Amino acid sequence: MVDLKGQYEQIKDQVDSSISEVINSTAFINGPEVHAFQKELEDYLDVKHVIPCANGTDALQIAMMGLGLEPGDEVITADFTFAATVEVIALLRLTPVLVDVDPDSFNIDPEAIKKAITPKTKAIVPVHLFGQTANMDQIMSIAKEHNLFVIEDNAQGIGANYKFDNGKVTKTGAIGHVASTSFFPSKNLGCYGDGGAIFTNDDDLAHTIRGIVNHGMYKRYHHDVVGVNSRLDSIQATILRAKLPNLDHYNNARRAAARKYSNAFAGIEHIITPRVEGNHCNTDHNTICDTCDCHVFHQYTLRITNDKRDDLVQHLNDNGIPCGVYYPIPLHSQKAYQDDRYNEADFPITNQLINEVISLPMHTELDDEQIDFITKTVIDFVNK
Repeated sequence: MVDLKGQYEQIKDQVDSSISEVINSTAFINGPEVHAFQKELEDYLDVKHVIPCANGTDALQIAMMGLGLEPGDEVITADFTFAATVEVIALLRLTPVLVDVDPDSFNIDPEAIKKAITPKTKAIVPVHLFGQTANMDQIMSIAKEHNLFVIEDNAQGIGANYKFDNGKVTKTGAIGHVASTSFFPSKNLGCYGDGGAIFTNDDDLAHTIRGIVNHGMYKRYHHDVVGVNSRLDSIQATILRAKLPNLDHYNNARRAAARKYSNAFAGIEHIITPRVEGNHCNTDHNTICDTCDCHVFHQYTLRITNDKRDDLVQHLNDNGIPCGVYYPIPLHSQKAYQDDRYNEADFPITNQLINEVISLPMHTELDDEQIDFITKTVIDFVNK
């Protein structure tokens, strides 16, 4: 699904020398590399505060802790996403409220958010799923109307641009009150282990979060808030520093691969290609143009509409082509998160997508020969 070795070969000398420098310095935790990466990512995102941490799940949890949410507060998020998004809500004894998604973008449906708001609602967590920006115009408007926090889950969307209706362009992760991301190795900006970060433009919130990630300390052995131990180590930071200047190139390479995939699948019955939902793309939504920077294609996800998705998975595996089903079970049906409040009739899109979606290999090193082989294998099967 990803070619981390091929990507590494392009930056090998810089990565190897930087890791060696960290080892020689022995500044493994909160060393200069961490602080340098923090500043460089702040500049890239045009956000006031980046607080690195140990992983993306911690980043989500710490963001919620920083907002002072209390047990029983309701947090609305998408039913069609990875479990980490709802996992941290439950861990903090908050109440997850799962809602359906849009069939084209796979992102949380703003109309479903509106219907789910109650007096106990305190926050919305939009996920920029598969690298596609959520509808932040509507989400921020809903949040403002109801005095809610917006926590962006940007684990799959780093580097994407969102153009507001008023023409302003902002990087995802710099839009909501606070945001989280993951630097898991397969992410668009990934390290060689676990890593994550929290973003915010709120000075007071950033101060609180900086204490939380370090055992609640601002001064050594003075614990002012309840915290956790969640820090990005220096070796991972130096790898991320090597990759960050290439992030736009990486995302452009993913978009180029996605464009080739979609062109090959155009007009093929039973295949629905990803749509680009950004309002600053001047082409048809089913066409990925050179200016589509609102989708960074963390995954390239098709919908197979002839009830043969699982057979296609087996066919691809038989032909040595990796693929993934993200996600085969909706969160509202997971044993850990089942709740009598949920009605199957409230999740028609999610319940459809789990039977149709399939993600094809997507990474910065995909070449034309690989894409031709993958698309031909898919088309030959679908046309049987």
